[in-house]
Amino acid sequence: MPPIEAELPETELPDGQSRLIAAAVREALARRRMSRQALADAARISISTLEKALSGRRPFTLATTIRLEEALGLPLRTQAPAPVAVAERARHAPEEFGSYTREAVAFLEGRYLTLRPSFGQAGAIFAYRTEIAWDADSARLVFREAERLDAPFAQSGTVSVPNQSGQIYLVTNFQGQYRLAVLGRPTIQGEMFGILTTLFSGRGTQLTPAATPIALVPERGTLAESAQYGRIAAGMACEPTYRRLLDRVREDVFAVFPGCGEGTA
Repeated sequence: MPPIEAELPETELPDGQSRLIAAAVREALARRRMSRQALADAARISISTLEKALSGRRPFTLATTIRLEEALGLPLRTQAPAPVAVAERARHAPEEFGSYTREAVAFLEGRYLTLRPSFGQAGAIFAYRTEIAWDADSARLVFREAERLDAPFAQSGTVSVPNQSGQIYLVTNFQGQYRLAVLGRPTIQGEMFGILTTLFSGRGTQLTPAATPIALVPERGTLAESAQYGRIAAGMACEPTYRRLLDRVREDVFAVFPGCGEGTA
């Protein structure tokens, strides 16, 4: 392989290709019993860049991928399939995610203000953004979180839309560790309400399973300009509005929490 020039394109690769590269890199590391730090050093990239790309928090760039290919001595980019095959494949999501077409789920694409109770401060609301978009390479809707206070824990994954349940699922699978949001179909305003099952940091390094209400509200109109993110506490201007939205999960029975008292998270 020829030497890498000092400057390489920083073009971001598509989400589907980034996921395939991440899987190939993780397999190569496991086979060689090589640490991520050693690979980062050999590829002349920062460990932070490598960790974010492998976890899906940011896509691989062409420059990073070329450096990793040189360090590992193996190709990571697959050849593009024939145009006809791409067009046919891009029309339907895989069966395990609902076999939907892009046209059938186009109404879900966009940016959403995302609200759930805060795990770190009693009574507060945790607000961030969720972006849903069609990924042509993998032929499915994907989602990615942004504007999180705890940016290293931002999630990304696949959107499942099966016909049978009438629900929408945001699924994260990172090395066998799952995180799942189950949402009802959008209201006339495009809002989605449901339940989030995840892990939160307990005492020390302990991770504790948690289930909590969650609301996704389309960022458009005035909300697109005025949305506030982070930990929203009582007394903040947006808190009453955010509270009313989150309370709808229980009040309108978008999700049920058996054994939980009214108004508890």
